[in-house]
Amino acid sequence: MLSFLRENAPWLSAGVLLTFLSSFGQTFFISIFAGEIRETFQISHGQWGGIYALGTTASAITMVWAGGLTDRFRVRALGTVILAMLMGACLFMALNPVWWLLPLVIFCLRFTGQGMTSHIAVVAMSRWFIATRGRALSVATLGFALGEALLPLIFVALLVWIDWRLLWVVAGVIAIAGVPVLLLLLRQERTPQSMAESSQALGMSALHWTRNQTFRHPLFWFMVPALLGPGAFNTAFFFHQVHFAEVKAMTHIELVTMFPFYTGISIGAMVLSGAALDKFGTPRLIPWFQLPMVAAFLVFAFAQSYGAMLLGFFCLALTTGANTTLPNAFWAEFFGTRHLGSIKAMAAAVMVLGSALGPGITGLGIDLGMGIEAQYILVAGYFIFTTVMMAIGVGRYRLDLA
Repeated sequence: MLSFLRENAPWLSAGVLLTFLSSFGQTFFISIFAGEIRETFQISHGQWGGIYALGTTASAITMVWAGGLTDRFRVRALGTVILAMLMGACLFMALNPVWWLLPLVIFCLRFTGQGMTSHIAVVAMSRWFIATRGRALSVATLGFALGEALLPLIFVALLVWIDWRLLWVVAGVIAIAGVPVLLLLLRQERTPQSMAESSQALGMSALHWTRNQTFRHPLFWFMVPALLGPGAFNTAFFFHQVHFAEVKAMTHIELVTMFPFYTGISIGAMVLSGAALDKFGTPRLIPWFQLPMVAAFLVFAFAQSYGAMLLGFFCLALTTGANTTLPNAFWAEFFGTRHLGSIKAMAAAVMVLGSALGPGITGLGIDLGMGIEAQYILVAGYFIFTTVMMAIGVGRYRLDLA
């Protein structure tokens, strides 16, 4: 592993950088400011959830087209443009004076951060690495975990002393500061040509599947519920973190102190799932990786103590860690890598759509009087359904990989 890290340090570091900077468009970061945003613009939980859903849905639709740009442009060029746009999105949030522009602000943040910045990173890892794809994805996506561990603690603490709008300016400065670092790391990309034939891996039936072929294949539709699930309900959990802390009679900072534990477990799960992926292959692992979510949301529904909450975060982290490696490797292994950017963009659009639906649905539920704890029991049932669907779909088509 050490020799792998040493030999591939520039490319892996570029992946870590991009996944870390995607944090500024991720729900766990945006939701830090949920209380301030609702107070500033005088909007309810349901209205804020609806605004978030609208902006995120628009981002998902745009990702279907824009994600395919990773098949045409080098990472250093496309990454530079997207990071500059991410800085602009952060400044837009900082300077926005009216509530009715919030959907556009959320669209900009979600598209550039959660959408394109992370998409560029995982497509690059899936394409650049074949035999060691699992390890590459687990290392590169450490940026997600670093962001989740560090940024909530830092920015929640800074909120006590600094106006929330100024903190968004700080986020924008950090995003644009990543550009020269990215260019330095990728002075020479891993493949001389991004579309080099030798770098392409075949999918099912020894074919290079296109996006349209993938969309029409039954396996894609067996995977759709699993694509929606973590995006919808992991996002909803962090989106309503302020409200959830109130329901559990905790302070926000008490809840946030559990995030580093969650991040540490997710890093461990990420690394282990990457190693297991290289050893056992995606088909044996992916049908079962969302089962810990069932336990996590049942615990969150009934937990009354700090220790019980930690157990919930432990279970949540197991799936979160595996979710950064297994689905990304799944598309490359089952459908090939020649059109991976376009295929992964379609899958990413489904996940982003999930992250739009989750906060909107749960926010509406709160406004209608259905408590967040009762909703989480239903969420646990949903992840049982996704597991059954993946087991059927992957079990049916795994023989085509031969």
